Amino acid sequence: MATSRGGRSVRRYIAQLPAEVENKLLRGAARAGGKIILAEAKERSISSDVDEALEMRSKSEAGRLTVTIAVRKGWGRSIANWLEYGTDAHFISVAKDESGGKSVARINATDKRTMVIGGKFVGDTIFHPGAKPNPFLRPALDIKGAEAVAAAQSFINARVTRSGIIGTAEPEGEDA
Repeated sequence: MATSRGGRSVRRYIAQLPAEVENKLLRGAARAGGKIILAEAKERSISSDVDEALEMRSKSEAGRLTVTIAVRKGWGRSIANWLEYGTDAHFISVAKDESGGKSVARINATDKRTMVIGGKFVGDTIFHPGAKPNPFLRPALDIKGAEAVAAAQSFINARVTRSGIIGTAEPEGEDA
């Protein structure tokens, strides 16, 4: 009868392999691809506030791995929405609860907050013609999607060896 040794260590290796593949390999590959999209989104954005607010997050739950390029809450996100989708024409006026009982002229003279364009008082209400969209997130994905997939594949190829999966889930080099 044939005998073998090391069966327990082989079973242990095979049992931990799915977690290692997910945590070291697939998450890192997804982040490597995400970094390509993130860099392109920053390149296409015309606002430094938006550039600073762009971030990449990865999440793994129930066998599903996602990488999200998003804009952090705050002023950068407001600008990002306006850039991505544009704005409709709209009226701008000083809100009664913001005026503190001051007239628009008094607010302009003391606070320098609103209703002055080009150094000239423009009145209680102005009409903004809207802004054209300047999308940067979706075009980044459309333009760099294939390159992101190639970066993910390159990450996987560099880490799968005959001796196992090497490295960490974080991309190395300039993209790190």
